[in-house]
Order: sequence, then C-alpha cells, then structure tokens
Amino acid sequence: MSFSDPIGDMLTRIRNAHMRNKDSVLTPASTLRGRVLEVLKSEGFIRGYSETKFENGSAEFSIELKYLEQEPVIREIQRVSRPGRRVYASVKNIPTIANGLGVSIISTPKGVMADHEARSQNVGGEVLCRVF
Repeated sequence: MSFSDPIGDMLTRIRNAHMRNKDSVLTPASTLRGRVLEVLKSEGFIRGYSETKFENGSAEFSIELKYLEQEPVIREIQRVSRPGRRVYASVKNIPTIANGLGVSIISTPKGVMADHEARSQNVGGEVLCRVF
C-alpha cells in the first residue's frame, strides 16, 4: 500500500482510535514514524509502542494509547508540514504550543525531537506536527 503522507496517516489513525476509545492502534512501520512515536512516548502522550515484523519483510507498530480518567491524553494532534507544503522553522521561530503544555515535533539535522529539545540544542528544522 502506498501513502503520499505516512506521518499524516499515522496521526489520523491515532486521532480516529482516540475517538473510538481504543486501547491500541496499528500502523505500518518506518524509521520516521518510529522516531515520531519515540518523541510522543518520551513526552508522555502515549504509553508506548512495539514493532512486529512479518515473514514477507513488512513491519507494523502497535501504539498503546494513553487515557487519564477516561479522557484521551492527546486532545489535539495536527499535521503541520505536508508533502504539498513544507513548513520550516529556525530556532528563533519554533512555535510554542499552549504555553509549553503542548509539543511541536521537529525533524532537525540532529534527529527528530520535541520543540524544547531543539531550542536547547540550538537547531531548527521541519515542523512535522503539533500535539496538545
């Protein structure tokens, strides 16, 4: 199956699973998706994820969603930079989400990281998505 926007597809799967109060959701595995999931896990937006590899060479991630008092921890998850419109930010222009309560996930030359980490390492890059 071919996707034009794999990150957007993963975020939509997470958003849809939250609307249906699912405990977990499956998405095809890739390196970039894994790095975005690692940031979501380290920031406390998901419980965790695991990778399952199949005999035909494909793999998928099982993402464990996180709830607090039957409400999803992720209130809003939105794709910022899309294949048709890339959005880049210098270290001075990295957006702050909800006065620091949310996170912008940024792809930098030093790897995929949260906005506060990119500011501390003094790097900018492509703003992949924002989570609140």
